[in-house]
Amino acid sequence: MTSHVLRPIFRQLFESVSCTYTYVLGCPRTRQALIIDPVYETVDRDTKLINELGLDLIYGLNTHVHADHVTGTGELKRRFPKMRSVLSAQSGGKADLYIDGGDTVNVGEMELEVRATPGHTDGCVTYVDHQQRMAFTGDALLIRGCGRTDFQQGDSAHLYRSIHEQILSLPDDFLLYPGHDYRGVMVSSVSEEKKFNPRTTKTLKDFVDIMNNLNLPYPHQLDKSLPANLLCGVYDLFDEELKKKVGGKH
Repeated sequence: MTSHVLRPIFRQLFESVSCTYTYVLGCPRTRQALIIDPVYETVDRDTKLINELGLDLIYGLNTHVHADHVTGTGELKRRFPKMRSVLSAQSGGKADLYIDGGDTVNVGEMELEVRATPGHTDGCVTYVDHQQRMAFTGDALLIRGCGRTDFQQGDSAHLYRSIHEQILSLPDDFLLYPGHDYRGVMVSSVSEEKKFNPRTTKTLKDFVDIMNNLNLPYPHQLDKSLPANLLCGVYDLFDEELKKKVGGKH
């Protein structure tokens, strides 16, 4: 009789306004879990799913300080008191746990390697699950694209090196799960992006030229998202900081 192999718990979830992907990963033996890039507006959905699956939420990871949506980690901490928020030490934001490239995040029998992938922002990281052969690239590398570099510490040359040295250096069969997709594509692979990505297949010079001429619109949620996300997406903390700056007045 063959023994039953427990599959890791994995859910990919979508938020339609910012086209953000949120990921829930859980250890099937310990039921400990983490969530990557939650969105404030979908916290109710994520809470319901985590409870239905009987998971013990330990970490709320953000791949970077987002500009296009408010993170759900602050609200999730209120609902799951054991959960700790996680950000890169280079992000400039507040979190319970700061990470750097080369660190690992462990939940039950699962382990994610942290790879620093700056360029879209200084604090961008990619989380790599070597056991399941997949990586969560945030906004650094998208499917047939990449994160913009025209604001929030963006640096096109830095992003190019991050993508090639930290993500596309993984084995070809590794699956890549991005922070966003605007066409409904859910997953790619290292092999696909090495062959078909219209930006990262170019030389460094051509890549920088492409990024400098995207002429993208200003992110419509940036003015509320960025200051809130620097404080873990908790609006009352943002209000307290604002009061301090203006002498306790609204």
